[in-house]
Amino acid sequence: MFKMMTERIIIAGSGGQGIMLLGKLLAQSALIAQKHTTWFPCYGAEVRGGSAYCMVVISDKEIASPLIEKPDTLIVFNQQAFLRFKEKITNQTLVIVNQSLAGEVKLKAKKIINVPLSEIAHRLGNVRVANCVAFGVYLAEKKLFSLAEVFSAMKELAGEGKEDLIALNQKAIEEGLRYGSR
Repeated sequence: MFKMMTERIIIAGSGGQGIMLLGKLLAQSALIAQKHTTWFPCYGAEVRGGSAYCMVVISDKEIASPLIEKPDTLIVFNQQAFLRFKEKITNQTLVIVNQSLAGEVKLKAKKIINVPLSEIAHRLGNVRVANCVAFGVYLAEKKLFSLAEVFSAMKELAGEGKEDLIALNQKAIEEGLRYGSR
């Protein structure tokens, strides 16, 4: 018997960290993989530098609501984001933490992956690709999409003339894949 899949993801950090772009990339990858998806952005009043988060739901069936109470995955880019959403974490939640800005997070009986996302992105040449490093970690853990589907979604979102940026983001995803499933 075929088991239906629904994946609920919260991505949180500060405006300017690529939170919304990562959510859009997840949702677009889901569409290319022929899944149902929703993307629900939430911005703080300040936008750049203020709190930002989005909720992405991916499913084999129609989605009733884009809102998430208990995420299957929580990706946090700073300490404030972790503190804001830590009460939503269950024993089954995968938590991916940007150790560069949030420090090392430890929770009893939880699947936590502390990765220095910002440091890895900086080493790749642009701290702004930390979101794609996180996507690589996520892909290594959840395996919802092929790299071809993700790279196709990335090209659709970036548009024409952004080949250098696309190549850097692809490299960031590939680097993130190395940190997942350890």
